[in-house]
Amino acid sequence: MPVDDKLVSKEYEPEELERKWYDWWQDRGLFHAEVDETKEPFSIVIPPPNVTGSLHMGHALNNTLQDIVCRYKRMKGFNVLWIPGTDHAGIATQNVVERELAKKGIDRKDMTREAFLEKVWEWKSEYGGRIISQLKRLGASCDWDRERFTMDEGLSKAVRAVFVRLYKEGLIYKGKYIINWCPRCHTALSDLEVEHATERGKLYYVAYPFVEEDGFLVVATTRPETILGDVAIAVHPDDSNNAKYIGKKVRVPIVDRIVPVIEDQMVDPSFGTGMVKITPAHDPNDFLVGQRHDLEPIQVINV
Repeated sequence: MPVDDKLVSKEYEPEELERKWYDWWQDRGLFHAEVDETKEPFSIVIPPPNVTGSLHMGHALNNTLQDIVCRYKRMKGFNVLWIPGTDHAGIATQNVVERELAKKGIDRKDMTREAFLEKVWEWKSEYGGRIISQLKRLGASCDWDRERFTMDEGLSKAVRAVFVRLYKEGLIYKGKYIINWCPRCHTALSDLEVEHATERGKLYYVAYPFVEEDGFLVVATTRPETILGDVAIAVHPDDSNNAKYIGKKVRVPIVDRIVPVIEDQMVDPSFGTGMVKITPAHDPNDFLVGQRHDLEPIQVINV
């Protein structure tokens, strides 16, 4: 029997068909979960996408894999709860809002705090909704009745409650650590928020005189400006050329501070002179070395 081309498309067009079935699933509450003691529970909290724009291919891959697991578990008879949501992404969101304002010739510093926050919430309303729509278009089988935003009322209270409980269990402690600091935003940044760039550096060779004998050790460094914060010189324990210096003491140039020569696996014997100046307050690797050897960091201001 001949097919009427006006009724049936020659090509598969998924958009209309996918939307039809997704609406059908939602209308019947197929993704919604309630407590059911007759079924074994299975739950996933979606890693909340940042409300800084639209989803990318990484989101598509990640959420597709989660969706596969959730649908498989449902077919296996589990009571599945997949909780969706979005993240405020504080600093990243602030930056994109500032860029949008700049396009209109508006500087954040010329606005009141309340006025700027209002613009941020407007951004969240637009792009947070767009992200949720994209997740639904992907076919994500989340329980949309439980959608949350990381700054929703009650979530901060829950975080504080968990923090206090972990503290009482001895799982949280206070200590010093190196952070990334943004001089423009005047705030700390996570490693994920830092844009790294490779630059061609230069090695500077610095002599550290021995304390109890003549002579000196020569250390190669790309950061001579942090010498004032040196607390040790490190060599690799298996370095046949420099291991003999372990346990000796040297003087830090300029400040004349006496520091020990220590051994640590972090040192690359083939780089520079095979010896590394340890400045825990100004380098993440040095900070870890300082922790291993109980070395107190010395912060150098405005170097």
